[in-house]
Amino acid sequence: QVQLVESGGDLVQPGGSLRLSCTASGSILSINSMGWYRQAPGKQRELVATITSGGMTNYAESMKGRCTISRDNAKKTVYLQMSSLKPEDTAVYYCNCNAEVVHRGMYYADDYWGQGTPVTVSS
Repeated sequence: QVQLVESGGDLVQPGGSLRLSCTASGSILSINSMGWYRQAPGKQRELVATITSGGMTNYAESMKGRCTISRDNAKKTVYLQMSSLKPEDTAVYYCNCNAEVVHRGMYYADDYWGQGTPVTVSS
């Protein structure tokens, strides 16, 4: 199985910056993609950014130009550098990993989620 640990969430003023990190561990054969999703109070969880193991990226329209997703494949870690943060960015940010694993002799791919790291943008 796969465990994801996020870090970097904090209270930040509007216009500030944050860097989120997420590290995957467990019986991982390979990682297909990793990404970040967020859920604000009273709203559905939404895509922030994703990156494949090959480096292809996908960003939410509202985040384009304000964030950069990157990864370190050797460390099984994904990063999200955010800048020009707005109060609307306030949410719990969740790390996602689509990985190929082996469990009891079976090979399969599945999605895994971290517990979330809160980001609050406020004065």
